[in-house]
Amino acid sequence: MPGMSSIVVSGYYGSKNAGDEAMLAAMLEVFTDLDPKIKFTVISTNPVDTAKRHGVKSINWLNIFAILKALKNADLLISGGGSLLQNVTSGRSLYYYMGILFLSVLVRTPIMLYAQGIGPVFGWLPRKLMCWFGNHAKLITVRDKESLTELEQMHISKPLIKVTADPVLAIHSVDKNIGRHILSENKVPHTKPIVGICAREWRGLLHYKKVLADISDRITETFGVQIVFIPMQFPEDVRVAEKIAAYMKSTPILLNDEYTTSELLSITGNLDMLISIRLHALIFAGVMGVPMIGMSYDPKVDRFLNSIGEKAAGNLEQTTADDIFTQFATKWNNKDKVKEVNGQRLAELRRAASSNAEMALDLIRNDRISKH
Repeated sequence: MPGMSSIVVSGYYGSKNAGDEAMLAAMLEVFTDLDPKIKFTVISTNPVDTAKRHGVKSINWLNIFAILKALKNADLLISGGGSLLQNVTSGRSLYYYMGILFLSVLVRTPIMLYAQGIGPVFGWLPRKLMCWFGNHAKLITVRDKESLTELEQMHISKPLIKVTADPVLAIHSVDKNIGRHILSENKVPHTKPIVGICAREWRGLLHYKKVLADISDRITETFGVQIVFIPMQFPEDVRVAEKIAAYMKSTPILLNDEYTTSELLSITGNLDMLISIRLHALIFAGVMGVPMIGMSYDPKVDRFLNSIGEKAAGNLEQTTADDIFTQFATKWNNKDKVKEVNGQRLAELRRAASSNAEMALDLIRNDRISKH
C-alpha cells in the first residue's frame, strides 16, 4: 500500500480490563501482520498505560482537541471492538462512543464499526441516533448474527455490513510455560487436574456466587480437581473470588495479581476446563484449546457460545449447580471430542476475525483511489 496508513482506534481501552486489552492486542497483531508500517493512535482512559502496554501512540479519552487533531490526520476511525454501542451496562458510554463518531463525521474521516457486538439499545432517541451514525459509517463488521439483526431493526443499511467474529479470536496462541510458572508460584499443584473459574461482580447478586461455591466443592470432590480463580479485571475479580471462596468447603487458590494478555492466555492454556462469566476468558479458552462452560450475564456471552455450537449453563439469576454439573460432567468425560469440535469451529471464527483488518485496509486503499 503506497504511503503510511494512519488509524485512530476508539474503544474501552486503558481501564485494565483483560478482555478489552486482549482485543486491542489482537487487532494490532493482525494489522501489523498485514502491514507493519501502519501508524496507530488509540483513545484511552490511561494513555500512559496503553502506550506502554501496546507500543502505540495514545491520547486521553477526554481530550477532545487531541482526538479531533488525530482524526483529521487519520485515514480511518475504527470504533471497536467490543460492545461499545449498547446502553445495558451504561447509558452514558453509548453517548460517549457516538460522540467520537460525530467528531469523525465532523472532520470527514471514514468510520468503520469494527467487529462490534451491537445492542441492545433501548429508548427512542438512542436508537434514532444509532441509525444516523450507523448509516454514516463506511463499513460495519459485527461479531455475531444477533448484532446484524439489531442493525436491521434500527434501519441501518447504507454501509456494507458483514458478520465476522470477535477480534480476540485472531490472537496468536502462546507458550504454556509462562502460565505454568505463574501457577507454580501460586502453589497450584500440577499433580491434579486444574479447573479455572473467572467470575465477575454483577448487580450485587448473591445467588450465582453461592452456585459457583457449590459447584466448585462438588467437582473438587467428584473429579479430584484443583479450583483456581483467575482475575480478568484486577482487583475487582479478586474481591468476587474471595466472596465465593468464603462459601466453599474445599480450598481454592485465588490468583491475586494483574496479568498481561499473554500471561492470561498462558494460564488458561494450563487448565483442564474453564468455567467463566466473562466473555473474553471463554474466548481465551477457545484460542488455547481448553473446554469451557459459560454462565450468561449479557447476550454477548450467549452469542459467542452459540457461534461455537454451545449453550450457556443458565444465566446468573437462575442457574443452578445441577445445570453446571451436568454440563461439566458431560464435557469432562468427553474432553478430547469437545476439544476437536471446538477447534474446528474456532478455526473458522479465527479466519473471520482476521478478515476485519483485511477489510479495514481495503477500505483505506479504496478511499485513496477514489480521491485521486
